[in-house]
Amino acid sequence: MLTAIIFILVLGVLVLAHEFGHFIAARKCGMKVEEFGFGFPPRAFGVRFLDGGKREWVWGNKDASGEKTVYSINWLPIGGFVKIKGENGDAENDSDSFMAKPAWKKTIVLAAGVVMNIVLAAVLLSVGYMVGLPQTTDDVSDATVVKDARIAILEVASGRPAALAGLKMGDEIIQIDEIKNPRIVDMQAYVDQKRGQEITFIIARGAENFEKKITPAVSAETGKGGIGVAIAEVGLIKYPWYLAIYHGVIATGAYLLAIVLAFWHLFVGLFAGKGAGEAVAGPVGIAVMTGQVARMGLAYLLQFTAMLSLNLAVINILPIPALDGGRIVFTWLGKIFKKPVFMKFEQSAHAIGFALLMLLVVVVTVKDLGAFKGVFMNLFNKIF
Repeated sequence: MLTAIIFILVLGVLVLAHEFGHFIAARKCGMKVEEFGFGFPPRAFGVRFLDGGKREWVWGNKDASGEKTVYSINWLPIGGFVKIKGENGDAENDSDSFMAKPAWKKTIVLAAGVVMNIVLAAVLLSVGYMVGLPQTTDDVSDATVVKDARIAILEVASGRPAALAGLKMGDEIIQIDEIKNPRIVDMQAYVDQKRGQEITFIIARGAENFEKKITPAVSAETGKGGIGVAIAEVGLIKYPWYLAIYHGVIATGAYLLAIVLAFWHLFVGLFAGKGAGEAVAGPVGIAVMTGQVARMGLAYLLQFTAMLSLNLAVINILPIPALDGGRIVFTWLGKIFKKPVFMKFEQSAHAIGFALLMLLVVVVTVKDLGAFKGVFMNLFNKIF
């Protein structure tokens, strides 16, 4: 239940931030916003703020048309939406309509949601660095505070002792024999000293701690004892607020570039016939991961939410019908073709694009259910 609540809250923040970007940009560009809704319809209730401090309440699915924007609460508490006058091709002759504005203003409004998701990520990471975010401890400034330093495994060499013992990338080494929270130099020296002798490693994987007995072997490359892993020291890095904002913005740019490159390689792989493999997670997979990250602490949840926000930004700017990027493409193509004919084609393309996206969601959800079936069986057993 807690996982579901956290997932809904995280998704709600991401979508509301995105829609708030559209809302602000539309207002600044002189477009009338008919409704700004929290959650998806059917509408529970809404309120319109009139001149003179008066309020007008709108109950249920009553027609919300009027001069002022309706701010509504809807029954499906996931995300939100913005209804802009004329966005569906109507009211073309009204000066406050989306359709009546020049292409550059339409582009600003359509891209504003993506921009807001990037801004949200920067804010989350900045706040995260104020309370402490997981990061490698290499080259940190004297102004930082490092807490919970530990060794993380970045890579496991195939066929070496660590791989044979079942260690994986992302595992954390929290104890070696009697040495708790070892530093990298201590671990390397101890493992070399114990070459050919069995060592007990305490490993943290997510919320689980377990023990592995591994015998170091001499590496042909270094001539020293090792278990065949690439490691780095990570910890919760905390900056003063002014440095936290700087590092939050820098980290946002670095993460955004990494996500763009990841999508590029994903699409190249798809066109090369390699498939998406395990690279794609759907709503179920994200919900499960959200619950796992939330149990690790607030810092990890902030970082994970920022990454989701950046992923949402990149996905939405793709030139695919039904997404913001696709609508931007159609906006500029609309300057070439006659609008009445082109609008019908655009609406059909968006409908087909939306249907294909929903099909993709269903397919990925089925894959997620198979991958996380153990999680759902445990939940089922707890309930019944």
